[in-house]
Amino acid sequence: MSLEMVLGVTAGVLLLAVVAVRVSVRLGMPSLLLYLAIGLLLGNTLPGFSPPGADLTETLGLAALVLILVEGGLTTRWSSVRPALRLGMLLSTLSVLVSIAVAGGLLHLLLGLEWRTALLWGAVLSSTDAAAVFSVLRGVAVPRRLAGTLELESGMNDAPVVIAVVVLAGTDPIGWTTPLLVIYELAAGAAIGVLLGLAGAWALRRAALPATGLYPLAAIAVCLLAYAAGQGVHASGLLATYCAALALGNARLPHRGGVVSFAEGTGWIAQIGLFVMLGLYVDVQRLPAAIVPAVLCSLVVLLAARPVSVLAAALPCRIPLREQAFLSWAGLRGAVPIVLALIAFTEGGADHQLLVDVVFILVVVLTLVQGTTLPWVARLLGVVSRTDTRAVEVDAAPLDEVDAELLQVRVPHGSRLHGVYLRELRLPAGATVSLVVRESEAFSPEGGTRLREGDQFLVVTTREVRDAAEQRIRDVDRGGKLVRWHSGGDRSS
Repeated sequence: MSLEMVLGVTAGVLLLAVVAVRVSVRLGMPSLLLYLAIGLLLGNTLPGFSPPGADLTETLGLAALVLILVEGGLTTRWSSVRPALRLGMLLSTLSVLVSIAVAGGLLHLLLGLEWRTALLWGAVLSSTDAAAVFSVLRGVAVPRRLAGTLELESGMNDAPVVIAVVVLAGTDPIGWTTPLLVIYELAAGAAIGVLLGLAGAWALRRAALPATGLYPLAAIAVCLLAYAAGQGVHASGLLATYCAALALGNARLPHRGGVVSFAEGTGWIAQIGLFVMLGLYVDVQRLPAAIVPAVLCSLVVLLAARPVSVLAAALPCRIPLREQAFLSWAGLRGAVPIVLALIAFTEGGADHQLLVDVVFILVVVLTLVQGTTLPWVARLLGVVSRTDTRAVEVDAAPLDEVDAELLQVRVPHGSRLHGVYLRELRLPAGATVSLVVRESEAFSPEGGTRLREGDQFLVVTTREVRDAAEQRIRDVDRGGKLVRWHSGGDRSS
């Protein structure tokens, strides 16, 4: 294909995918199904087009997954996932082992698969998908603790599952050293990611880059470096990527809003490209032979493996049954199982081609069943949140020449900043509200100015009290003007 043809098709696919997001929201259907459909359509209608091979599809799939994890880590607030840390960790470790064992055992009985192959299939089916979870949760108003649990699980469980798939797809015997190797890969990957994320945040705060657009590029480059460093020392590069992004996203970053927006854009491109490419790879002529085993695998995952694995993780945390049921139903599958099946195919040869086709159908089936019904299930189980709201958005821009910073704050719907007078914010000495924008009109505020939902306001602060000023704003956002404040300074203005 010529360059103009490649660029034209790429632009057309991106525009069609953007429109597909709008359509999927109206229909209540996850957009990934439309992306897969676009790939299938292109793969079967473009003249002279040959689909990508398994090796290339796997490589590009992993690259897209890395970018999706970068977006997930940068946009996940530590305050949301911290209450769910224990449960999220259990879901991404213990639940993975339980899911592999349950799914593998049932598939051995139902499909007559050899034990190692059955466990491999169970491993491929055990991972929830970060892209699917992040996109669907945006439209489901569940408590932050549950949303944080699912985000943490989907961001962290890819790493142990990839290790399990590589081990089970190979021919080397599994010995007593295998669990130790898994522990090393996960621990080293997490440590590398956190260290590089914190170091990257420290460097970006002191870099004083000449252009605002360089900060998002540098932040994503740090996360990609974490993946490369993790893989370079035979640790988990995926876990290193997510931990680096999580550390960066929750650090004091200059131009954080721009960094997050850019990461969301690259995440969307990665999702679109990944699902379209997987649609291109699949041969529709092979799919009919995979329908029956795919339906059986879907039932095993939905009715047995996922519920039992959630129960195993929830018991130590004393999670109510209705929340366990929601977590079980919200274990969405997406592109990750397909990429894992491709890893098994490239590692183990043509014997696993059926697995790729089965997983493709399973992803479509479970996405239709779970993704479209998740809001209804949340309401049925009574886990829809009426009190949890979006956290206040605070973006920071450095003012290097005067050794100060400018905080841009957006007051979201349901925030307890609504109705607070500026004098009641009690910002520390050295911080002041300089401008309020309300309904597209900007004005200089006074102490008697009262904040409203939808307002944006600018806070000019010295670097010494910058953290205290932001923390005070977040405290009032969550607890109201009378929330206890432990900062050393106090300001009434």
